[in-house]
Amino acid sequence: RIFSDYPHGTSKKKKKLSDKILPQKVRDLVPESQAYMDLLAFERKLDSTIMRKRLDIQEALKRPMKQKRKLRIFISNTFYPAKEACADGPEGPGQEGSVASWELRVEGRLLDDSKSDPNKVKRKFSSFFKSLVIELDKELYGPDNHLVEWHRTLTTQETDGFQVKRPGDKNVRCTILLLLDYQPLQFKLDPRLARLLGVHTQTRPVIISALWQYIKTHRLQDAHEREYIVCDKYLEQIFGCPRMKFAEIPQRLNPLLHPPDPIVINHVISVEGGAESKQTACYDIDVEVDDTLKTQMNNFLLSTASQQEIQGLDAKIHETVDTINQLKTNREFFLSFAKDPQQFIYKWIVSQTRDLKCMTDVVGNPEEERRSDFFYQPWAQEAVCRYFYTKVQQKRAELEQALGIRNN
Repeated sequence: RIFSDYPHGTSKKKKKLSDKILPQKVRDLVPESQAYMDLLAFERKLDSTIMRKRLDIQEALKRPMKQKRKLRIFISNTFYPAKEACADGPEGPGQEGSVASWELRVEGRLLDDSKSDPNKVKRKFSSFFKSLVIELDKELYGPDNHLVEWHRTLTTQETDGFQVKRPGDKNVRCTILLLLDYQPLQFKLDPRLARLLGVHTQTRPVIISALWQYIKTHRLQDAHEREYIVCDKYLEQIFGCPRMKFAEIPQRLNPLLHPPDPIVINHVISVEGGAESKQTACYDIDVEVDDTLKTQMNNFLLSTASQQEIQGLDAKIHETVDTINQLKTNREFFLSFAKDPQQFIYKWIVSQTRDLKCMTDVVGNPEEERRSDFFYQPWAQEAVCRYFYTKVQQKRAELEQALGIRNN
């Protein structure tokens, strides 16, 4: 059929990739369209590559992405000598006296922070730690006033440093204990297991992975029952059993995992030197921070600006291809008419008749109807008269209704 294939209207449906492809007849007619098909093939390869990279990034984000950085800790102290009280005089009001005192400050920052993006929000010093304890000389400050403690809570406000003030005019020995806030949690291994695996402090998954590597290297997996591990003499001493299931390892590891050791800094608060002179000591420690690529990866996955632009361009491409297909159908329609008008009109009438019967559910006899004698029978004249009479009555009723004439 020729004319019935012409799209009288397009229903709104979800477009597919195949809807972008130009028909072969169009490509044969317009050789330049091959450049578009080449771009379409390249787009498919590019989409496949981007999707694969997105999946790789999603998998990478599931694993902790950390990088080692140096945190420089500044421990400074300032001594304030005692001041005698002064009486009021002609020069002005007197001043109250004060006892000698010192101030200790513990601050820090990541090295190379100045070289990074100046607009980036600097991480607070306290965010690196779970707790901080400053232990002063017990003989000087007694059992009730020699400890200064800070512990992280759910409502903790981050700060750039910690400050301690105490009266005194003597040098004070103090011990500063810093417990890092590991994310994810890390554990210190039992010394025997640490020597065996070569791991001192690590996360639980890394510890289990290191133990599994040791089991594979020494072929400790049971040859017949693969879910069992046959302990060698070292593992038997550590776990206290000759044989265990692999699924039992996390539970058996629990007694062998301990909180990490705190960072211990021994410092002397000096009161020597001039009045209000500041003395500073620096210490560098290793900390783990989120990899800067993690933020970029998250932004890439969450970005929708490019997707909206791509969808808009895809919609334009689909509209253009639809227009080309409609023009192709129009061209074929008129080209067929130009080549053989008589045969074209005949096929057109046959096609339209068949479509009309499908739409109205009219059942006839195609074999008889294709002969002209069928329409010269007596009933044809009567059918035509009835048809025109019905149409005239229908138009008359519509006219009376429009003019407001009531049919009596």
